[in-house]
Amino acid sequence: MKLCIIGSGYVGLVSGACFAEVGHNVICVDNNERKVEQLRAGHIPIYEPGLEDLVSKNVAAKRLHFTSSIEEGVDGSEVVFIAVPTPPQPDGSVDLSYIEKVAREIAGVLKPGQYRVIVDKSTVPVKTGEKVADTIRRYNKQGAEFDVVSNPEFLREGCAVPDLMKPDRIVIGGNSERAVALMQKIYEPFMAPVLVTDINSAELIKHAANSFLALKISYINAVAQICEASGADVEKVADGIGADKRIGRHFLNAGIGYGGSCFPKDIAAFIAISDSLGVPFNLLKEVQRINATQRERFIAKIRQSLWVLKDKKIAVWGLTFKPDTDDVRSSVAVEVVSDLLAEGAEVTVYDPKGIEKAQEFKLVEGAKFAASPLEAADGAEALIIATEWREFAAVPLDELKERMHTSLIFDGRNLFDPETVRSFGFTYSSIGRE
Repeated sequence: MKLCIIGSGYVGLVSGACFAEVGHNVICVDNNERKVEQLRAGHIPIYEPGLEDLVSKNVAAKRLHFTSSIEEGVDGSEVVFIAVPTPPQPDGSVDLSYIEKVAREIAGVLKPGQYRVIVDKSTVPVKTGEKVADTIRRYNKQGAEFDVVSNPEFLREGCAVPDLMKPDRIVIGGNSERAVALMQKIYEPFMAPVLVTDINSAELIKHAANSFLALKISYINAVAQICEASGADVEKVADGIGADKRIGRHFLNAGIGYGGSCFPKDIAAFIAISDSLGVPFNLLKEVQRINATQRERFIAKIRQSLWVLKDKKIAVWGLTFKPDTDDVRSSVAVEVVSDLLAEGAEVTVYDPKGIEKAQEFKLVEGAKFAASPLEAADGAEALIIATEWREFAAVPLDELKERMHTSLIFDGRNLFDPETVRSFGFTYSSIGRE
């Protein structure tokens, strides 16, 4: 099928590459001319395992194309996906101006006799599909036929390609049998269960899913606090409750809290949505509070050991919000570094993929950047593990101890085995495993 994806960011680019991989002809549209030229030249602006090869392969096969023209994309496609940003506003609600602008632009290029399915791929509040349909009707002077569908994405950064190529479910929210049939045809090659709902239900599913996962993280972090106070081991507790099939072990890993471009934004949005509907979601407000408290407790633990943080040489491993990505947006690791810098610590940071983005967005100004984990630890009075990159677990502990001035490790991601680390002479502190 001929598909258009408006927005060549994380969701749009991964979706476009994967759709092309299964045989569809895809036009990715972006209003940034420089970005379009970079993509045509094979330069991928984000790090995602497997994505660069997938893009190169399908550009060479002429199944994946890039343009800055919405008219070209809409004209040459049966289905048009909207995958533009939906950033948070100060009150937690979602800025839908990009969605509204694209809806108007689509309406302006629709031609008589055309039928197009317009798909909300971005994560949007419930009832957004209705607003998109109203906007297109209002600005569609040519009277072209169209239907609006909601098709939320469930991609995890770091494994987005396999998530889309082998999804555990596909959600299609639509009120038109014709539009739903076209959507089902798009996803036939993926051989995954398809859930067909109304538009409003599909829009709620994404926010509800992410909020539930964040709830699990905050729950186990709250349990970790009890473990520390009682001398229990949070990992053993998580294994015990996670063995229950009704609960599951995923997302029961204690740490310094969730971050990233999705969870904080989506939870704040879901709270704002529920408030606007007159049904306050107070449980999610507690999830937010626990998440913020977890980082504060971690910094307090470091301060308690070092007494005064000013002028202390501290190494931090990790800047990205999770491993296998270069995404530093709303990263707890970045917030930890910022907290340390605010108290006058001398911070040296290493991250396998996140340093360039952190420098580009000036997120941790005042920190020094190292070329390796061991270089970051040179002369450090404490080491903080803020992101659980596999590379960090492979660092020789004997050499690490020699490099550090004081053998203090604060493991915010429970990356190391406590007994192993202590056997090398480190003073080791982790989350819920004291």
